[in-house]
Amino acid sequence: MASAAAAVQQSAASTDFIEQPFFPNEPTGPMIKTEIPGPQSKAAIQQLDKVFDTRSLNMMANYQHSIGNYIADLDGNVLLDVYAQIASIPVGYSNPSLMLAATSPEMASAIINRPALGNFPQHDWASILETGILKVAPKGLDQVFTGTTGSDANELAYKAAFMWKRRMERGGDPNAEFTPDEISSSMNNHSPGSPALSILSFKTGFHGRLFGSLSTTRSKPIHKLDIPAFDWPQASFPHLQYPLSEHVEENAREEQRCLDETERLITTWHLPPAALIIEPIQSEGGDNHASPSFFKGLRELSRKHNILMIVDEVQTGVGATGKFWAHEHWNLSDPPDMVTFSKKAQTAGYYFGNPDLRPNKPYRQFNTWMGDPARAILFRSIIHEIERLDLVENTRRTGEYLYEGLERLSSQFPGEIENLRGRGQGTFIAWDSPRRDEVLRRAKGVGVNIGGSGERAVRLRPMLIFQRHHADILLDGMQKIFKS
Repeated sequence: MASAAAAVQQSAASTDFIEQPFFPNEPTGPMIKTEIPGPQSKAAIQQLDKVFDTRSLNMMANYQHSIGNYIADLDGNVLLDVYAQIASIPVGYSNPSLMLAATSPEMASAIINRPALGNFPQHDWASILETGILKVAPKGLDQVFTGTTGSDANELAYKAAFMWKRRMERGGDPNAEFTPDEISSSMNNHSPGSPALSILSFKTGFHGRLFGSLSTTRSKPIHKLDIPAFDWPQASFPHLQYPLSEHVEENAREEQRCLDETERLITTWHLPPAALIIEPIQSEGGDNHASPSFFKGLRELSRKHNILMIVDEVQTGVGATGKFWAHEHWNLSDPPDMVTFSKKAQTAGYYFGNPDLRPNKPYRQFNTWMGDPARAILFRSIIHEIERLDLVENTRRTGEYLYEGLERLSSQFPGEIENLRGRGQGTFIAWDSPRRDEVLRRAKGVGVNIGGSGERAVRLRPMLIFQRHHADILLDGMQKIFKS
């Protein structure tokens, strides 16, 4: 990758920008020794396939040899990883600070004595939350319910929304008792105990693969086929035209159309919504964007019609967009009711602020573990790393640099990079490719592990420690693919 190294030097010289690497001992660039997968990886895949489904396998990794921004395989190949375990590695492979946290007595105790938090919380659980998960809580949301995965976080948020809605319909009295009819009908999955309510989601959105979350997932049929689903409404997500600066009026009309449709569904759907759920950037569905005005409009609708607004930050949260939480870009005067999180947090759950979102009785929002102190301790260390290295600002700066480089490539290869999007959104950048799957496959050959979304999008999901010299390597690799 000599040309990439030269590009780094030229970039630094031309901008008077001196960049100190966050991982001084990580590789200086990719290293390709064999085809991918190579012989040793093929043998390992064959062995694994006997006991585990490998049909979705991307590559067989060796994490003990992976470091920083680089992922290694069993054949000595080392790739710049801008997919990062589907956007879930925040501060690098084999991060020394996380290793210290992982090998601490506190972590060992949390792992081997994993508590049933609802019944037997450990003595320092409040401190772990206050110095970690709640330290970075979105503005206006000062409580958390912890879970295990992004799907789990959304399912729990839906349950909270339904319980809140029924409480409001009963007059808001937290001490109101359930009627005998409610109690008995709930056991038969009938109303009024099982109320005729819904969660409104958006076309091409993704919120998970569990039963409730899957009913709000609208990105790919393969997720939903053969699975019973709730009859819940879906509104259109804006289909914007790019570049945004050249289509201001058309995009404003499109967003208003979607807001009007959303309001119509809120007011007419035969199962009234208790909440709407929205991603700041639709990720699995193709990296679809909307303006702050659209999201402000949704917040106004949710208040107008007395339903909750859930913001799904499972993929966009924890610094990826140049803000710690992507919805901070909207500058809402009224915060969302709930914000769900997972992936880069390495734990999961939902934030909330309204005390009415606490169930009125114990065991209503409950499971055996209710999260995991070990993962919460790891997130606390991730937060410390983000603060120590100023990684949210790094992501903002690096994203600007990377976007400008991709703009130049799109001018040079207009047929390869279409609808480039993500300006001002950190490294949360994507473009459409007429030969997307081929680009993803060939990227490994030039030393880059990259992912896709939707039907045509190439999506970038680098770690927060991704820097300008990594961007140069990525741009150099893309140029090689486009030229051939």
